[in-house]
Amino acid sequence: MKVNVQAVNFNIDRKLVDFINIRLEKLQQFYDKIVVIDVSLHTENTSDKENKSVDIIVRIPGDDLVVKKTAKSFEEATDMGAEALERLLVKRKEKVKAH
Repeated sequence: MKVNVQAVNFNIDRKLVDFINIRLEKLQQFYDKIVVIDVSLHTENTSDKENKSVDIIVRIPGDDLVVKKTAKSFEEATDMGAEALERLLVKRKEKVKAH
């Protein structure tokens, strides 16, 4: 499984990339057929404090799972996205086992 991290209109530091990689690699335990995970980080142009957005696309055979989360920090948004993906991957695995 490969994790691609892309920052839109700003430079990303190594610490954040490492955090995202570690957090998203844990998804492998919920569904072992993940091919690649694409992560896009960007800031929204609002006066709201919750303006850090993370788009996560998990590519699995036959489908793509997409989660978009916005929070006060990229770490928080990544955690929220990973939790949502855990639920989606568990549902997907149960659905595949049922057939």
